[in-house]
Amino acid sequence: MKSTIRARDRDTILQALSAGVVPRTGLQHIQVGRAAEIAALVKDIDRISDEGSAARFVIGEYGAGKTFFLNLVRLIALERRCVTIHADLAPDRRIHATGGQARGLYAEAVRNMATRNKPDGGALPSVVERFVTESVRESERSGAPVEQVIDERLSRLVEYTGGHDFTTVLKAYWRGSNEGDELTKIAALRWLRGEFTTKTEARQALGVRTIIDDDSVYDGLKLLSAFTQLAGYAGMLVVFDEMVNLYKLQSSQARSQNFEQILRILNDVLQGNVSGIGFMFGGTPEFMMDPRRGLYSYQALQSRLAENAFATNGLVDLSGPVLRLQSLTPEDLLVLLSNIRNVFAHGDPEQHLVPDEALPAFMNHCNKSIGEAYFRTPRSTIKAFVQLLAVLEQNPGTDWRELLGGIDVAPDHEDPTDMPEDREDGDGDLDSIRL
Repeated sequence: MKSTIRARDRDTILQALSAGVVPRTGLQHIQVGRAAEIAALVKDIDRISDEGSAARFVIGEYGAGKTFFLNLVRLIALERRCVTIHADLAPDRRIHATGGQARGLYAEAVRNMATRNKPDGGALPSVVERFVTESVRESERSGAPVEQVIDERLSRLVEYTGGHDFTTVLKAYWRGSNEGDELTKIAALRWLRGEFTTKTEARQALGVRTIIDDDSVYDGLKLLSAFTQLAGYAGMLVVFDEMVNLYKLQSSQARSQNFEQILRILNDVLQGNVSGIGFMFGGTPEFMMDPRRGLYSYQALQSRLAENAFATNGLVDLSGPVLRLQSLTPEDLLVLLSNIRNVFAHGDPEQHLVPDEALPAFMNHCNKSIGEAYFRTPRSTIKAFVQLLAVLEQNPGTDWRELLGGIDVAPDHEDPTDMPEDREDGDGDLDSIRL
């Protein structure tokens, strides 16, 4: 039987799983469940592509699957001709700041810009080249100077804060490209990525008077979204994960200022003031609901993010801005282990390294070793299963039963009762594999 999983995808998936992190590609081969949630987010992406907007808060406990879910939705957006940018919040990356942390978040997100042809990031140069190339072609058709064509195509950006300088930077990029001036092209890309730290430096390099700084991050995102649409893409999806880092901020003023920026984004989306852009925020229940330090401590956000009071007793409402992810179930984990087994076999059932009965046997072993946490925070379980299959693959003829009896699956010692200040969000690792 011909392999149905490319060797590159297989190796990427297994390398990530063996290290305890979520793969960047090939997620479709290991996803389980989440059909309703994915369908809801696909509608959001379709709305963005239709010149609408969307904002979602993907909320789940440590290990509920936020990072995996966000990554999968990003891949779906790419398939629907959207541009995506993404970044994790950290102590040095916030939505609002005065010491460069907000600009740092913007720069990291834009460096991770992805398109369908460049899904691994670094797509900004190709997006700019696509726009400039089309402008040159239009110039050749119309006989108008290229810079005039760029001005006409970007005329709608003048309405945005910073739109004039954005246009100036694009024209500088074209001149650099036309004259073989790589330094000017690099400077233009640096400006678009928010990497200039002083206005003086930007003025000397590009002749502009402004830069994307802490105060203009959201304005920069709106400009970038409008530009990607003019470059021929359907829209832009912005994904910010590890939002729990805002909850960890010691300063109540800093938290409040970040929440104000989130409120500004949410208001623009809910009121239809922006188009062709969507936002996804990944965070924990504490980040959302804590009355002292979470989003609910900001009254205006609490009123907008309050859940549907009728969605109780198993009823769900996926139309609101908050999407809650539940923890992995044993049944989901069984399917996930089966998918991993299939990845090892390149998608060929005839090459499975263990039979069907090995999967529940492995789960029973894990249950005896670490209790029910093996499916709620499955990082150790998945890593051990990948290691089991790796040994079987490299040592033909080995009996999986003998190996299983000797496996020691160490529990994940992360204490869910720890204060958030004392731990990092584990959603970059396998605890977030659930979908």
